[in-house]
Amino acid sequence: MRIDRIFWFLILSVLFMVPIAAQAAEGHPQYRLGVGDKLRVTVFGHKELSGEYVVSGNGEVVMPLIRGVRAHGLSTAQLADAIVNRLRPDYLVNPRVTVELLGYRPFYILGEVRKPGDYPYVEGMTVLNAVALAGGFAPHAKRDKVIIERGSGAARKKLKAHVGVHVQPGDIITVRERFF
Repeated sequence: MRIDRIFWFLILSVLFMVPIAAQAAEGHPQYRLGVGDKLRVTVFGHKELSGEYVVSGNGEVVMPLIRGVRAHGLSTAQLADAIVNRLRPDYLVNPRVTVELLGYRPFYILGEVRKPGDYPYVEGMTVLNAVALAGGFAPHAKRDKVIIERGSGAARKKLKAHVGVHVQPGDIITVRERFF
């Protein structure tokens, strides 16, 4: 019965979310891009350069003419500036570029859940929502505390968290096993 309530809560919360692209430019200026984020790059007046891209495993967006542009760790505005700098002056005289975030990179949930794996991130998601997506707690799960790994490279941190903590894109959530 409890799992049913969690499932419906999750479904209702997803149905009433604001579209990601609308939030990206104004609502999340400090959001930093990472591997797996989906983007729409628009180079005004140049359809052949515009399109949808994914931040690759090495942290770049690969575009025609300029090949790989470093995106990992940048905001959408900073990535647009980097693309402008690569296009000017060799390819375009005065390029105008916008970058929109279409979809967040997934988060990962491991350990004592029924279906561990990677799942799409949804704005406002908590650890409890993530556990519900992963099929709920396994029988021997330690439900009161989980570990969240957040960040990348040397800045990666392990945090002890409870089920009400908000998940961020790219987080690795580990539900530990209880021993009694």
